[in-house]
Amino acid sequence: VQLQASGGGLVQAGDSLRLSCAVSGRTFSTYTMGWIRQAPGKEREIVAAISWKFGRTNYADSVKGRFTVSKDNAKNMVYLQMNNLEPDDTAVYYCAAELTGNRWQGPYYYWGQGTQVTVSS
Repeated sequence: VQLQASGGGLVQAGDSLRLSCAVSGRTFSTYTMGWIRQAPGKEREIVAAISWKFGRTNYADSVKGRFTVSKDNAKNMVYLQMNNLEPDDTAVYYCAAELTGNRWQGPYYYWGQGTQVTVSS
């Protein structure tokens, strides 16, 4: 499975960004797709996840109500819509795949390269 994340950038607090993850490779219909961020000096955080087959979503408390994860099965794409961004959202964001479809908190087996999101105050 290959994962390609894109869409990061430099924005101001209160702005929005949409991250995209292109998924390719062997069958992944049973996977859970996660968005995971890593900020300097902070622990890695799974911010959102969606099961590929059923579309079940989960969110970290820190992003509930601001971030929305979605997928497009026809295009093999996963998205993370991020609204009302805060400086604390600054991190490298990765898309990743968990293989059972049932463990949104991981472990994640396949990872894409990260995309940097920087939110200025």
